Parts: sequence; structure tokens; C-alpha cells
Amino acid sequence: MEAITQQTSPEFNTVKEEILQHINNPKQLEKLYRKNKTGFQRVFNAVYPDIQTHTSAQVWNERLNFEQGDLFLGPKKEMGFVLLAALVTGLLAKIPDFTGINADHFFMRNISLVGFPMLLAYFLWKQKTNINQLLVPLLAVILSALYINFLPNNPASNSIVLACIHLPVILWTLLGYSFAGGNWKSHTQRIDFLRFNGDFAVMAALLVLAGILFTGITIGLFELIGLHIQEFYAKHIVIWGVSAIPILSTYLVVNNPQLVNKISPLIARIFTPLVFVTLLVFLIAIIYTGKNVYNDRNFLLLFNGLLIAVMAIILFSVTEITKNTAGKLSLFILSGLSLLTIILNGIALSAIAFRLSEFGITPNRIAVLGANLLIFVNLLFVAYQLFRILKAKASVQQLENSIAQFIPVYGIWSVLVTFLFPLLFSFA
Repeated sequence: MEAITQQTSPEFNTVKEEILQHINNPKQLEKLYRKNKTGFQRVFNAVYPDIQTHTSAQVWNERLNFEQGDLFLGPKKEMGFVLLAALVTGLLAKIPDFTGINADHFFMRNISLVGFPMLLAYFLWKQKTNINQLLVPLLAVILSALYINFLPNNPASNSIVLACIHLPVILWTLLGYSFAGGNWKSHTQRIDFLRFNGDFAVMAALLVLAGILFTGITIGLFELIGLHIQEFYAKHIVIWGVSAIPILSTYLVVNNPQLVNKISPLIARIFTPLVFVTLLVFLIAIIYTGKNVYNDRNFLLLFNGLLIAVMAIILFSVTEITKNTAGKLSLFILSGLSLLTIILNGIALSAIAFRLSEFGITPNRIAVLGANLLIFVNLLFVAYQLFRILKAKASVQQLENSIAQFIPVYGIWSVLVTFLFPLLFSFA
């Protein structure tokens, strides 16, 4: 049902016509592919049975659907760039050791400025971004680094803590811009970026587990001969290994998407019914126990994480639905999950409004209110598209767009919290 609806969309038909028109024009096909890689592959696979007699179509079919069996490490030039990026990231992480700056103070403000710049550089370099598009992330990183480090040294300031928390979201949005090669208006590119985040998380988790295992074995071996290397190892080895994980994970995912791109959707499909049942029971428990969530600050803080997790589950479950036309049950569960989350988000919003009216305005309450409102509106759009898909009135692509279109909005909100809140609340 979803596949049929998707193949009647104007965008699908436009790409289809261009493929058929230029099937013997390699240059035009390459331009079309680079403009929207995911969309091109989706349309090409749908029309391939009708054009498979063309030699160029057979070549493109192998290019788009070739199953990479062995680990591909990419060209030597790219490998060299990644090794250099890992070295630079490690040096940034060692700044407290080199300068004597308090490590807790440094990493509270700069943890994202340690990890993100080399990831931005990698995608900008790989996408061959032009100089005009390069200036946006470059200036943003420089200004962010200067701003966050020149804020007053006041650990008790809620607005400064909020700025430190929201700065990674700004840099994450810039990473998406770099991932898309500056083509940030494309919803398809944004969805590809979100899927990359899922694959990245899986790969990074695997590397972390492997690192923990290697660390345990190494320390254990030296313990056998009476050498206690824990402190040395943590200070001189672990810091470099942890710093290298983000860029190494990115490099492996980009060059070997087949390694993990099926794991994130699988995890989402497994956990979707579990999360649905958990939220349903939780909602019933709130009503049954009469728990007053209006005065529970921890409930409001933890709930933001839950909302983000639900959005991720919906996105990666949708990936599988596009490949499985018998996914109507999954759609029902996703629709129910989004509806439950909207109800719980409504409770959270009313609790925040209550705390604002009873206890007054604070940076934390305004920040939580803004984030919850954004996610609430986003979930409403997502739920609307899910119900439309169930009635065969919308395509999966429209659902994906309802998720993708809010990414810049989250980035803008994070800019406001990071750069304006400390000033508006006088660094309190």
C-alpha cells in the first residue's frame, strides 16, 4: 500500500521521467543521482525492470545495489584524513593536560567542540563543499568556541549550564548541513542524516564495547606481572581512543553502510511494541496511583529524553515499513505510540505551565517548555501523517518530511537558548 502511494507522488514521477529520458546519457544520470541519491535509488529500483535491457541501466543497477562483502576502508587519502582528524581530536581533548585548565570546567563547556569540528571537516572535505558553503560552519564553530569560553565562570548559573547543554545541538545541526554538502533544503538529505545518526550510534557502541574489552584484557595482562598501569592507561591511552571513536565510527559507516544500516530499524521494530506497552501501563499507573507529576522536576527532565527516543523509533521503524508492504500492524502500533506520547507530552506541558505560574519564570522552566512545545508540535505532524498513511492518503515520504522539516527549528531554538538566555537572565 505504502509503495503504491509513494510511486504516485509528483517527486517520484519527475525523477522517473528524467531517468527514462536520460537513460543513455551518463552525465545527466550522474547529476540526477548526486542531486538526490536516496530518491534516485528508490525510483531507479522501481523502474529497473522496464529498462534492464539498457547496458547503462545494468551498470547503474550494480552500482546502486552491489552488496559489499568485505570491509571497505576507502581510498588511502581518505584514511589519512581520518587519522589526522583523530589526532587533532585527541589533541583537543588533551588541552587541560597541556594548559593546566580545570578538566571539569573545560569539558563542561567544550565537550562538543572537541568531538564535532573534525566530523564537520570530514563531511565538508568528502562532499567537496565550495568555499561559500564552507564559511557557514567554520564561522559558527569559531564564534561558538569564543562565546562559550568567555561566559562568566559561574557553575551555579542555570542559564550558562543551559548554554553548555544546547551548544551540542547547534553543532549537530551544523553537522547535518555538512553531511548534506550544504544542500540543507532537501528533506531527503535530512532524513538520510537522521538515519546516519542511528547507524553511527550502533557503530560507536560497538567500538566502545570493543575498547572496554581491550582495556580490560590489557590491564589484566600487566597485572599478572605486577605492573599497575590503570592510571597511566586512562590518562595516555583511553583519552586518545575515546577521542577517535566519533570520527572512526563515521568513517566506517560512510564507507560500509551495509555493516549496520539494518540494525537500527531492527532495534526500532523490536522496541516499538515494548515502548508502546510501557507507556500505556505508565499512563494507567499515573491515573491509578494519583501521582502528582506537577511537582516532580525529574519527571519533566526525563520526559524530554523519552520524546526524542519515540521520534527515533518512529523514524527507523518507518524505514522498515517502506521495505515491507505488510507493515500495517506496525503502522497501527506506531500511530498508537505517537498518540500516547502526545497525551503524555500534554501532561508534561500542563505540569510545566503549573510550575511557571506557581514558582515563577526561570531559565530551566522556559527551556524545558520550549523544547516540549517543539516536540509536541512535531509529534502532532507525525501522528497526522501516520493516520493518513493508514487511510492510504499519504506516502511514507510525507511522514519522513514531517520529521525532517523540524531539524532546523530545533537548531534555531538551541541558538536562542545558548546565546540569548545567559544575557536575558543576566548569567543567573
